[in-house]
Amino acid sequence: MFIKILEYKIFCGTKVNLLKLINEANKINIISGNPEVLYMGMYNEKLKALYIDSKSVIIPDGVGTVIASKILNTPVKEKIAGIEVMEEIIKNCEAEGKGIYLVGAQEEVLKECIINLIIKYPKLKILGSKNGYFDLNNCQELIEDIEEKKPFAIFVAMGCPRQEIFISKFFETLPCKVFMGVGGSFDVFAGKVKRAPKWMINLGLEWLYRVANEPFRIKRLIYIPKFLMRVVISKYFNKRK
Repeated sequence: MFIKILEYKIFCGTKVNLLKLINEANKINIISGNPEVLYMGMYNEKLKALYIDSKSVIIPDGVGTVIASKILNTPVKEKIAGIEVMEEIIKNCEAEGKGIYLVGAQEEVLKECIINLIIKYPKLKILGSKNGYFDLNNCQELIEDIEEKKPFAIFVAMGCPRQEIFISKFFETLPCKVFMGVGGSFDVFAGKVKRAPKWMINLGLEWLYRVANEPFRIKRLIYIPKFLMRVVISKYFNKRK
């Protein structure tokens, strides 16, 4: 159920397969593996260690990752958006009475996110929250709160690499079963940012919609060709061995 892209094991099953894997795991860290995230991991030892950890699962969240799998002739079954996985976990938590914890974003965004989640999932247990503006090396009060409340899942929305550093730092000690860095997902649930129309998502054009609405993101697109070039070079050299 996994393929190899560069040094990473990438989940290649369906979203249904992934949810089954999450449900069966004792402890799991879900990583939204778009080209930017994976490329950064090649130059940051802490990130790389987290990405290749046996308890981490990298999902193909990004058209560039899907293209990379095709270049290597090991295509993934589907692109899996991190925000959709997050919402499926939330649905399951509401149905099963399990709690979640939210860390990240601006205070206003976080509050709106919580309000909208409660409106949509009225039985959901949000056990606690904290905005993303704190010192990662001086957050004992937050850690103690999470330890006390024992949420099933913790969602961390502070962007890469900050959210991954937080997860790496506390993964082993916190009592959560599911850890997930979710980038700007709180902004979407808060209604501050909209996802692309379904037809654009299905065509793999969500990145275009996001850049059109948030032009500052255009500089981040450079990671796609950089990442794909590394994949092509890797394939060429592996063939010559």
